[in-house]
Amino acid sequence: MRLKDIQDIYHKELDVIYGKNEVDAFFNLVIGHYLKLDRVHLLMEPDYSITKIEEQPLFETLSQLKLEKPIQYILGETEFFGLLFKVNEYTLIPRPETEELVALILEDFKGQSCKILDIGTGTGCIAISLAKHIEHASVSAVDISEDAIIIAKQNAEINTVDVNFITDDILNPRYVKPVSGSHDYDVIVSNPPYVRHLEKIEIKPNVLDHEPHLALFVDDKNPLQFYKAICEFSQTHLKDNGVLYFEINEYLGEEMIELLTDFNFKHIELKKDLSGKDRIIKGVKKG
Repeated sequence: MRLKDIQDIYHKELDVIYGKNEVDAFFNLVIGHYLKLDRVHLLMEPDYSITKIEEQPLFETLSQLKLEKPIQYILGETEFFGLLFKVNEYTLIPRPETEELVALILEDFKGQSCKILDIGTGTGCIAISLAKHIEHASVSAVDISEDAIIIAKQNAEINTVDVNFITDDILNPRYVKPVSGSHDYDVIVSNPPYVRHLEKIEIKPNVLDHEPHLALFVDDKNPLQFYKAICEFSQTHLKDNGVLYFEINEYLGEEMIELLTDFNFKHIELKKDLSGKDRIIKGVKKG
């Protein structure tokens, strides 16, 4: 069958769910992943045909996309900060706004010798990207999920960086404290669970039905529980004048400023993402 005809089938079946532009993006990812072809190849050779065997994964992917399974989980990989990352049902799919968090840390610390801790690492995207781009960084990363840590270790190997991964619960840490020592890190960064259950109505089915709720949701009555725990942890494990970075719930920016103020952080900055939402906050630990 002609590849162009398969693309037309994708549009016929999926445009009503995702829209034409996103379906085009999906199809380009699929032919790149399974056939090692790019969009230009399809434009240059509109009559390019593939075999029945080559067709099979394309139509299997189509069936899963119709069920609104994220394309990243179907392909088992995604790109973040120009690097390739494996993903599965135990890890959140890295988001563009998290790339903005990484870019901010690089702006502050690139070229410096520093020790970094990433809490709630998931795929390892933050820790690995920082290790890749800060030459003299010593990077550790924590996650409660052993399955996530397995994927994160694979991603570190794929991207040829050295990250110390620790399986631990920051709400009740057992292993990360003795590993870190007192006043040890120059940077502590976290993108913890921050979506309240009351906000589920805003979550698209492809996220709600497939991504791990453990990494997404927090109790409506205690939405800052992870942030509070990390702020407490930072009191003894972040160096004086070290920097704490968070990705946050867009609706809780003022509450986060208050929280960091209560923990005596200085130079607190609340930053908007490219969509204009309060998404990142940083604070410097008082010396």
